[in-house]
Amino acid sequence: MEPVPPGIDPTKAHPSRRYNYWLGGKDNFAVDRESADMVASGFPTVALAARENRRFMARAVRHLARDAGVSQFLDIGTGLPSAGNVHEVAQAVDPTARIVYVDNDPVVLVHARALLTSSPEGRTAYIDADLRDPAKILAAPELAATLDPSRPVALMLVAIMHFITDEEDPYGLVAELVGALPSGSHVVITHATGDHLTPEQYAEAEETNRLSGVPFRLRTRDEFARFFDGLDLIDPGVTSVVEWRPELPPQHRPREEDVSMYCAVARIP
Repeated sequence: MEPVPPGIDPTKAHPSRRYNYWLGGKDNFAVDRESADMVASGFPTVALAARENRRFMARAVRHLARDAGVSQFLDIGTGLPSAGNVHEVAQAVDPTARIVYVDNDPVVLVHARALLTSSPEGRTAYIDADLRDPAKILAAPELAATLDPSRPVALMLVAIMHFITDEEDPYGLVAELVGALPSGSHVVITHATGDHLTPEQYAEAEETNRLSGVPFRLRTRDEFARFFDGLDLIDPGVTSVVEWRPELPPQHRPREEDVSMYCAVARIP
């Protein structure tokens, strides 16, 4: 992928470009591919996990737009455009749906026009910001211009919280965002886990994540569930991304341990 956009350090891997590589995209650099391959050496099914995570996101968005009456989405850590972006899924159900995307990768900013292809009845916007600065996201003029703060919003934190280390106060970040949303809003989170790994596999995954150059924190089921304290989990609660309202019969779904990703959707009372 050339040339390098302004603000990019092509010697440092970025999660969104690495994810793009696992999904089969071409918007990534050699350093991203090397980092992704390093992770795959310790967790060989990581590309499968990325694809299943994406499939869960689509099911969750369809449920919220179709069954929960949610027509506004705040997608933080959206990543690079690919098939089945949040606005495409939501607006296929409700053409008036409004979506705000947030990411901190300059490559995503370059490709933002591909994200901003709303239906005529709906609207999309893009904020160049970091999850670690929720105040900046919440104060962004693009957010106020796109979403109605008096109506429910779906906060999408898909495959991003595992990049927030304990020192960066992950629970506080989520609580600040949730606290800004009205009653009836929803929170959608997915998160990598080591719960299904043997001690040897866990140690190898931790080491390869360290060597990949991207900070990463596997969390247990209890640690993941803590993100939803005070919220009302909807069925089936905390589960694997492959088991959340699946569309395929069990024999056609991947094993939970090959995906190692928790998910949940909860309503803000």
